[in-house]
Amino acid sequence: MYYEQTGFDARFEWGIDGVQRLAPLSDVMVIVDVLSFSTAVDIAVGRGARVLPYRWRDGGAHEYARGAGALLAGGKRHPTPDEPYTLSPSSLLTIPHGTLLVLPSPNGSTLAQTAAELGPVVLTGCLRNASAVAAAARSVGGVVTIIAAGERWDDGDALRPSWEDLIGAGAILRALAAAAPSPEALAAIAAFDSAAANLPDLLHDCASGRELVERGFGNDVALAAELDVSRAVPVLSDRTFIDRQPR
Repeated sequence: MYYEQTGFDARFEWGIDGVQRLAPLSDVMVIVDVLSFSTAVDIAVGRGARVLPYRWRDGGAHEYARGAGALLAGGKRHPTPDEPYTLSPSSLLTIPHGTLLVLPSPNGSTLAQTAAELGPVVLTGCLRNASAVAAAARSVGGVVTIIAAGERWDDGDALRPSWEDLIGAGAILRALAAAAPSPEALAAIAAFDSAAANLPDLLHDCASGRELVERGFGNDVALAAELDVSRAVPVLSDRTFIDRQPR
């Protein structure tokens, strides 16, 4: 119970272990995977699409998409005529309203699915929709836990805490303005405050940003660095992220 941040109404943790420990104690859990799952979902649902999270793009993903009557996102970030939608947020800027898309992601999708199985309302948030997601979480009330997805080290499955997810979590926690944030949550807020004036450059220069830029996805980093440009609130309902923004 030392790790549960008991007594605080806003909590912050990392990765799958954080989800498994804190989801049963939370009324709302927000998954933050800035580069790129959360940003991709924000853009897709903001255009009226629906997103089915799935861990790996494997044979199971193909079967899942067929059974749901959905499109399956491409396996590579670069879109093609046959697979125009991928985990690249840029590829989703023109996704049609009403599209049902299976979006594999070993980080964001996995955390969202696991959280949903453990009971809380599950949202996904990023810098683009930080204030909108915070407002939605606040409207539910109770204990709100923000989970930074993090990345994986190239040589294994160990969690690499990532700058962009720490900052994204801090942006949502800052907007949440909880009455009693945990010390962990306060640290994430402080990290965001230190970066808020220079988000595009810092996101471009962090490890994950440099990787994407080098691979030709600089526009994805630019999209992810836009703060509070979206009112989309992706809520996981019946295994599907839909937009539940206030009307």
